[in-house]
Amino acid sequence: MNGPIVSIARELGFEGNSILEGLVVSIFIAGAFIGSISSGSLVDKLGCRRTFQIDTIPLILGAILREISHQCLHAFTEITLFSTFCLPSFQQVYAGTSLYHGAQAHSVDEILWGRFLVGLGIGVNTVLVPIYISEVAPTKYRGSLGALCQIGTCLGIISSLFLAIPSDNDPHWWRMMLYIASVPGFILTLGMQFAVDSPRWLCKAGKLDDAKSVIRDLWGASEVEKAVKEFLSVSKNDGSDLNGRWFELLEEPHSRVAFIGGALFVLQQFAGINGVLYFSSLTFQDVGVTNGALASSVVGLTNLAGALTALYLIDKQGRRKLLIGSYLGMCVVSMQAVSMFLVVYAINFPLDESLSHNLSILGTVLYIFTFAIGAGPVTGLIIPELSSTRMRGKIMGFSFTSHWVCNFLVGLFFLDLVEKFGVAPVYASFGGFSLLAAIFAKYFIVETKGRSLEEIEMSLNPNFQARDK
Repeated sequence: MNGPIVSIARELGFEGNSILEGLVVSIFIAGAFIGSISSGSLVDKLGCRRTFQIDTIPLILGAILREISHQCLHAFTEITLFSTFCLPSFQQVYAGTSLYHGAQAHSVDEILWGRFLVGLGIGVNTVLVPIYISEVAPTKYRGSLGALCQIGTCLGIISSLFLAIPSDNDPHWWRMMLYIASVPGFILTLGMQFAVDSPRWLCKAGKLDDAKSVIRDLWGASEVEKAVKEFLSVSKNDGSDLNGRWFELLEEPHSRVAFIGGALFVLQQFAGINGVLYFSSLTFQDVGVTNGALASSVVGLTNLAGALTALYLIDKQGRRKLLIGSYLGMCVVSMQAVSMFLVVYAINFPLDESLSHNLSILGTVLYIFTFAIGAGPVTGLIIPELSSTRMRGKIMGFSFTSHWVCNFLVGLFFLDLVEKFGVAPVYASFGGFSLLAAIFAKYFIVETKGRSLEEIEMSLNPNFQARDK
């Protein structure tokens, strides 16, 4: 949204009105909040596949397309690749250009409604994607396929950045961006028609034969009997039906997982990723990089490099170690907390202006890289892994509402805090939250690598533990 906002404001007559400009940007988060909180009930009733298709309605509603290329509406035959790679890319293209219902907008009201609708759709998508990946992926590759989600997100962000480049010279380019952004909705609708439902949801819905067929196709014939036995054991224990109730989040073990999910997203956001990304453009300007596209490309490629590293490590080192390593520096290159304090040092003790600026760039790049290794991909992956089959949708919905609220608060107060206290104290607080997140992960997160979702659920459920004793 950063690229075309100036052109949109100028054409629709609210240029210079900081309140309206801020509202156009932030109303997206309001929609995402509602989308996330409502997604749990939808996925319980309809399953991920149908919910994905319904979710495209707010994404493309109101967008007037001149014509649609049939070449764009091809079927995806590789279901795992589609669900883990394409879906996150699509939602980032949506979020980056992020202006449905806006291609033909002629007023602020229309653009606001468009932003709200796309936020609504993205809010549902952010919950659905990790749930779907965790439930259809073979146990052995669940972590790697979850990391592919982060790679798809990075590529979607990079794509949206490139789409925004012509807006610097063409004040009307933002409308073309909206047309382009509508296409993934149609691809997603048709593509999911060739996808499969989660075998766990099918079993919960009483469609046991369909569940066996999906397991046979995705995991292999040798896994059918074992998987179905685990599914039925979990369902029998908790009386799973299609609708877990919200008040059950107050009961064990759901309350513990909901607390962990909400806390992880709170700590992730207050560790400052959005603030650092916002401030990175000014950091690059300080060292003479005035080309915004170049600075954004460096950030995007760094994010991608971190996600590729996570892809390699996540099923080898495990989620817990990678999450702690992302925040503390026990894994790969450096640590998120050190990168923050490195930036603080460069600001407070500028022994040499050139060295100080270079340290700022190094700290920013290290921060983004280490975030992409663990704090980014692991947070969204481990919550559905820890959640029970009965309450997975609602726990994820609750967790992501925490994400959107904190995202909004950081965006709202970041610049004010910088102006009031300076960059160094704010960045130091980011480092402090990184340390706190590592401590939290050490004491509250259990390792899920190499374990089926049912094994994890049974180990966390006191009813199963009592039965075993």
